[in-house]
Amino acid sequence: MDHMSVSIIVILVVCGFLAGLIDSVVGGGGLISIPALLAAGIPVHLLLGTNKLGGTLCSLTSTASFLRSGKINFRAVGWLIPLSAIGAISGALTVRQVPSEFLKPLVIVMLIVITLYTLFRKSWGDVSTYSGSNKKTRYLGMLAALVIGFYDGFFGPGTGSFLIFAFLMMGFEFVTAAGNAKVLNFASNIASLLTFIAVGSVNFAYGFLIGIPMIIGALVGSKLAIRKGAAYIRPLFITVTIVLVGKQIWDTLH
Repeated sequence: MDHMSVSIIVILVVCGFLAGLIDSVVGGGGLISIPALLAAGIPVHLLLGTNKLGGTLCSLTSTASFLRSGKINFRAVGWLIPLSAIGAISGALTVRQVPSEFLKPLVIVMLIVITLYTLFRKSWGDVSTYSGSNKKTRYLGMLAALVIGFYDGFFGPGTGSFLIFAFLMMGFEFVTAAGNAKVLNFASNIASLLTFIAVGSVNFAYGFLIGIPMIIGALVGSKLAIRKGAAYIRPLFITVTIVLVGKQIWDTLH
């Protein structure tokens, strides 16, 4: 194994762990994993599918952690899983036909709105106000599952932030909102991953190389989130959305 191969392995392992740590709670792991895969020399046409393999392993791990801790409301989120999967498959198929770059300005605006809203509502998400299923929560859940699922398969950056925001809008506190978001994120991840596999857009060697440390990072990150609650998730949520805004602005200008 030459020096470059060792360097690539180290980059993917370290970046995979950090990506999993962040992604397991609020999403945004692609900010770290995608540049790492590019640095490793992954061809662009395999990039999204390979990254999706790592992201799927990460979301499966964090979903299991939140589930074991009882921080997922399956009554609220379980019936949305098929909608999220349908949206993701549609998005993954669409991105092969239509460039996703045109979404960046809209994503920037939406992430800025989410960040400002969360900043100004200082105690938002500290205590649950969710009182069960009603017309508002059902429609909001359906819209979030389908639209964000499609977005995850089509483009991806900020998916975790959008899902958490949707569940906060339903009245959940931050920890359960993050747990619920992970369920839908896993559904959209596995659906779009299977689609990428079907069309031959996944490099399994690199995907598992970055995905296994993402599992470890997800275990650490989700346990921290469950133990520390909103005091940990809220600042991480705001930080990641701000970084995502900056990244999307940078990409658009350059």
